Amino acid sequence: MDQHLLVFVTVADRQNFSRAAEELHMTQPAVSQYIHALERTIGTKLLERSNKYVRLNKAGEIVYHHAREILGLYTRMQSLVDDLMNTPSGHLTIGASYTYGEYVLPHVIARLRQYYPMITPTITIHNSTVIAELVAKRQLDVGIVEGEYVDEKMCVEPFADDRMYVIASPAHRLAGQTEVSIDELTKETWIVREEGSGTREAAEKMFHQMQFTPHKRMEFGSTQVIKESVEAGLGISLLSYWAIRKERKLGTLCTLKVTGTPVTRDFSLLTKSDEFHTKALDIFMELIRTHVPEGAHT
Repeated sequence: MDQHLLVFVTVADRQNFSRAAEELHMTQPAVSQYIHALERTIGTKLLERSNKYVRLNKAGEIVYHHAREILGLYTRMQSLVDDLMNTPSGHLTIGASYTYGEYVLPHVIARLRQYYPMITPTITIHNSTVIAELVAKRQLDVGIVEGEYVDEKMCVEPFADDRMYVIASPAHRLAGQTEVSIDELTKETWIVREEGSGTREAAEKMFHQMQFTPHKRMEFGSTQVIKESVEAGLGISLLSYWAIRKERKLGTLCTLKVTGTPVTRDFSLLTKSDEFHTKALDIFMELIRTHVPEGAHT
């Protein structure tokens, strides 16, 4: 690693030579020498200095941006080499949509930690749109999203299908019907997820295919809140089998008999197309591909 770039980035981040020296376990004069040497190499001053602060000038901002990228590439290169030579280890940033992230991913992570304890995962749960954006910005190593997703700069790998059912409280007036008509569905209050959610996308697609528009809607940003609301009799909803399987077993939610359901969609793995995969990432993705949730095909 270029020590000059590391020292420069640390000084810029801390905006102080003495704090940077302390973090780098160096003397302050040594830090100053590295900065002066880098400025001679670049051919211009990079920092504005005063008694109170150290700040980047315009040239410094350019060098800082590229230095961060160079240092990041070096770290990634070192991780790949370490993977080749040693037991899989290291940090892994994972993002997932709410349905998969809350109801399936914890079981995959448990297997990962059981067999590969040196891999340290960090999990981000959000709707599919946000997860895809974070992968695109390289803030996540891998994302798991719902529904259809196309991006030339991303590697999109469908790995499992999901079945989605119209659900209601067992006490709901439609719960015992042998078949629920479109007219009856139109009159009901539908409880849906927020825009950007894969579950919301699936519901809107179903409304379009069945050619009806609900008269009333309630929108929530949490699948758990939707389940509780449906149980309380506030309306009906379309949710993944993976999200409702416990409630179905307990008898607190039931699925309505609607022609054209269950609605099917894909869960997909998202990675940047031009990125090398660490061994830790490859191991995690293989665990995802081979994990079948309990009762997934019943």
